[in-house]
Amino acid sequence: MPTSRFAPKSALDRLMLPVDVPTVCEAEDLVKKTEGTVGVYKIGMELQFAGGLEFARELAESGHKIFLDVKLHDIDNTITKAVRNVAKMGMTFMTVHAYPKTMRAALKGLAEEGNPDLCILGVTVLTSMDEADLVAAGYKGPIASVVEDRAKDAKLAGMGGIVCAPTESKNMRKILGDELVIVTPGIRPAGSAAGDQRRVMTPADAIKAGSDYLVIGRPITQADDPKAAAEAVVQEIENSI
Repeated sequence: MPTSRFAPKSALDRLMLPVDVPTVCEAEDLVKKTEGTVGVYKIGMELQFAGGLEFARELAESGHKIFLDVKLHDIDNTITKAVRNVAKMGMTFMTVHAYPKTMRAALKGLAEEGNPDLCILGVTVLTSMDEADLVAAGYKGPIASVVEDRAKDAKLAGMGGIVCAPTESKNMRKILGDELVIVTPGIRPAGSAAGDQRRVMTPADAIKAGSDYLVIGRPITQADDPKAAAEAVVQEIENSI
């Protein structure tokens, strides 16, 4: 098991559920349906711009672990000040893009606020991207090399962890050791549709590859019984650790 202080303590802890809905009312309903079967609720941009920031704060105050997926990337001073504010919100995780200056600025803000309990994650390459997308964006690639370089930068900066595709977890674990946690979107239980994810893996395979936290959305949120679907995922995780 990883030795990072941000490492999960149980199979339940490992499941991160994206609350990707357009309104706070729908978000409240999803949390109610899955409460007790999810380790971390991830609040992304869709909900953030519909009252989700205050909702995230309220969930944290009620004892839930919250992943604020903001993917910050801006000038250093802006990043530092933004992270200082996030550190006051009671979040457990947040994201910035894994560029060296951005990560250093984020960690500066965290240090200034004095909150050691917030885990800042560096986003390497989005799991919706494939090799052609990377080239179109101006990178020489391949994806594996870009992810590896950004993971090394994250470790050097002293980040809490990284976000990468589950197919990259095994190599990332070799690079990061036990010092950083690995969060992986693109997780699809057997039989689930991949959707807009390109580099996917099952929960059990991702855990075996070295992932610490699994971001699993639609297979749970679009199930007839989201709570039962979440419980099934947690059981699959439990059986693989």
